[in-house]
Amino acid sequence: MGDEGQPRKRTFRKFIFRGLELDKLMDLGNEELLELFRSRCRRKFGRGLGRGASTLLKKLRKSKKDVPFGEKPEPVRTHMRNMIILPEMIGSVVAVFNGKDFIKVEIKPEMVGMYLAEFSITYKPIRHGRQGMGNKFVPLR
Repeated sequence: MGDEGQPRKRTFRKFIFRGLELDKLMDLGNEELLELFRSRCRRKFGRGLGRGASTLLKKLRKSKKDVPFGEKPEPVRTHMRNMIILPEMIGSVVAVFNGKDFIKVEIKPEMVGMYLAEFSITYKPIRHGRQGMGNKFVPLR
């Protein structure tokens, strides 16, 4: 009961992807990593990464390497919405094109195995029942 003056220390949940912690996930080779992904991702990587995907990975490595510890790297602009997020991309900032402009996405560990497009919405969600263009019923004065 003497701990009342001490603030409780926060413990953060470790990220686990398919039973592996983040450190072990970063150390895996391509073959072992592919076994953890879903079948669609395995098929895509089995058919080979294109020139665009490898260029994007090189740019992400370079932007992460040039930044001091504790700061976010410069965003790398890309149109590659179909790129699958890999563990080596964690901590990077990617500006994904949505058809009109680039939306910045900071890659977090929970995003591994997803596509970049899932974080850059291509349409503006509408809100029904609000005042605005196309409202037929204007109150009389």
